[in-house]
Amino acid sequence: MPSEKFVYSLRDGDGSNRLLLGGKGANLCTMAQSGLPIPAGFVITTEVCRKYMADPSIMDAIWDDVKASVARLEKETGKGFNDAKNPLLVSVRSGAPISMPGMMETILNLGLNEETVKGLAQASGNKRFALDSYRRFIQMFGSVVDEVNFDLFEEALANTRKAAGVEQDYQIPAEALEKLLVEYKAIYKKATGNDFPSDPWVQLRRAIEAVFKSWNIPRAVTYRKINKIDDSLGTAVNVIEMIFGNLGDDCGTGVCFTRNPSTGENKLYGEFLINAQGEDVVAGIRTPMPIAELAQKMPEIYKQLCEITSNLEKTYHDMQDVEFTIERGKLFILQTRAGKRTATAAVKAAVDMVNEGLIDTKTAVTRVTPEQVEMLLHRQIDKSAKLDVIAKGLPASPGAGAGMLVFSADEAEEWAKKGKPTILARPETSPDDIHGLAASQGVVTSRGGMTSHAAVVARGMGKPAVCGCESAVIDVEKETLTVGDRVFKKGDWVTVDGTTGNFLAGEAKMVDATFTDDFKKILAWADENAKLQVWTNADTPEDAKRAREFGAKGVGLCRTEHMFMGVDRLPVMQSLIVALGEAARKERKHALKLSQN
Repeated sequence: MPSEKFVYSLRDGDGSNRLLLGGKGANLCTMAQSGLPIPAGFVITTEVCRKYMADPSIMDAIWDDVKASVARLEKETGKGFNDAKNPLLVSVRSGAPISMPGMMETILNLGLNEETVKGLAQASGNKRFALDSYRRFIQMFGSVVDEVNFDLFEEALANTRKAAGVEQDYQIPAEALEKLLVEYKAIYKKATGNDFPSDPWVQLRRAIEAVFKSWNIPRAVTYRKINKIDDSLGTAVNVIEMIFGNLGDDCGTGVCFTRNPSTGENKLYGEFLINAQGEDVVAGIRTPMPIAELAQKMPEIYKQLCEITSNLEKTYHDMQDVEFTIERGKLFILQTRAGKRTATAAVKAAVDMVNEGLIDTKTAVTRVTPEQVEMLLHRQIDKSAKLDVIAKGLPASPGAGAGMLVFSADEAEEWAKKGKPTILARPETSPDDIHGLAASQGVVTSRGGMTSHAAVVARGMGKPAVCGCESAVIDVEKETLTVGDRVFKKGDWVTVDGTTGNFLAGEAKMVDATFTDDFKKILAWADENAKLQVWTNADTPEDAKRAREFGAKGVGLCRTEHMFMGVDRLPVMQSLIVALGEAARKERKHALKLSQN
């Protein structure tokens, strides 16, 4: 691709060029050119992001290309940008060359104003849907682009639910949404000093810039540091036609994995919601249904989804994480990427894919990172221990962790610096909580499912997570977690078991993990393909025995002084050093020899 071209349609982008188009954009191009059902759109390259960081005026240079791409999008969709009768709405989403799920910004439903919302209501035949989309857009644009406090919008939304006598956002009637929109705009104006922008072109330019800027927001920087991702890569921006999963009961949205990301089982795994937008699933706002239930509710859609996801895995030769939306009985694939998985799942999936002929043994070894090997050594709860299970949620990320209860990511990080193990409790986590997840021993949430932010990030980090623990009332302000009549406060010891979904009081007894047959195969394949041998530091017979069990080929360093530091040997060794005369030293040597035997 020529470097001077900054904007690519999904029909002409090179799907192999992830560095230029980002992972999301490259995969969308591949799927579009393969004839899969995806929305129309275009990609602004990572090169523009890098140039923007140095000089924001690059937006002037590319703006004609952006306008031309929107014109092609209008022609392809049959809708008009800022068309009061049949408006084209778009999503503006990030897409880094290396997947960073949830770390950068997204703006949905862009293109709405006082006129186009009426056109959307008329075109869809659903006034409530149009008003709700406008509500979502103002909230997302305001908080992302202009940094209006998100909680101000959430508080107004909660008050509207209460006044309407409903529990869920999707139950709020149209009349209440109209009043809420007025309140949202007032919140925006009070925070920014300006009216909410009504020109879709202004909305689009500012949203694109906000996504570029989000490359350097704290949570994204933290994620790259944790995952050793190059800061200079930059993000692409994907401008994609909006597909609506919240038009009614023949619509929905979901996230699925081609294999179980916790265990590696070769079975479609995921969750979905009826009459919802994608953010409702990944943000953990509502607890979704297992993907298997889609087979009963929409059997043809489920069959099509299974076929597409199977083909995607064969195309990319790797487990895929797929986002989809169903609009009025039609399935659309919104993105696919390599799925984040636990260490256990990485091992099983790699071995199974070799057996299935998808990859060779050399590739299988590269699918299990050194960090994941370390995760396989994480402890589990001792099955013989007496457990005080106080609540049960979804087993979102396996393994077990115990620590003192905290209710903020900042506090988890602060306590970790002081050597205090913590369990982070949140109603649901957001991408801003990543530093707390990294610092804690595990996480528990009262909302969200197996594909929520907390679950995905915890699996990637090897942290145990229990999500959607609905019987637990987590009050962040009061710093309490309540289950029935039991109240746990900040600093109380608790345990999360991400393998079973159990949340326990106290510090449960743990046992070391053991190697599976699949993991032994990975180690054997590593030896077959290795050009180097791994030798170990072993200072004691116990060290050498353990290293041998792990597959070490020899001892590279042995510091003999450690052999004499056992509780039974050290006093004898000390007496040998201070012994006076040859006879006394011989006596001490004899005692030392006996202790070694």
